[in-house]
Amino acid sequence: MGTRSWWSRSDSRLLEAALGLATALVGVFGVLLPALGVAGLIDPVDTREVEAKATTRIPGTVAGPVAGHGMTLTGTHQADLVFASPDLGQRLLLVLPNVIGSLLLLLILALLLQMASTLRGGDVFVPENTRRLSVMGLTVLAHATFSPILLAITTQALVSGTPMADQIPFSAAFTGEYVLLAFLILALGEVFRRGTKLRTDTEGLV
Repeated sequence: MGTRSWWSRSDSRLLEAALGLATALVGVFGVLLPALGVAGLIDPVDTREVEAKATTRIPGTVAGPVAGHGMTLTGTHQADLVFASPDLGQRLLLVLPNVIGSLLLLLILALLLQMASTLRGGDVFVPENTRRLSVMGLTVLAHATFSPILLAITTQALVSGTPMADQIPFSAAFTGEYVLLAFLILALGEVFRRGTKLRTDTEGLV
């Protein structure tokens, strides 16, 4: 007597639709709109949240926001660096970390969508999914380690040679949760690899 799986083709199609929608939204809001802002076709991103020193003011001035070179720094510790009219280079530096992060997320979503298609076929333990999980794990790990460094480098490039440079130290905040998630995905890829090998060995005995 066979057993019926609780996962149906309709569930697979819904999952694929959800992943497709997520991919489209990330593509539009994470890549397309920022690119249009850099090109000047829509209002560009003009603010970067930064780690500032305890007192965001130039020595010798009264307490308050730091202003100069077309930018303003307001707040303490978690501050906002606001550009009155960012030029092309500044617009690019402002969106670059988020765009790179969105592209990495698009890669993960595309791999998930490909895995979902194998689920619809009723067989997820295929060599392709093992490789996809490995790429996903490495992508998440790259995002966790590279994105904070890129954010810090672009922030320093934005304030270099301005009064803000003394107020905004080089700071890269790493997120341990993403590193843990990356290793969990890599471990899951190893489970898939062993499951695929075990099934192949079993089929060879039949």
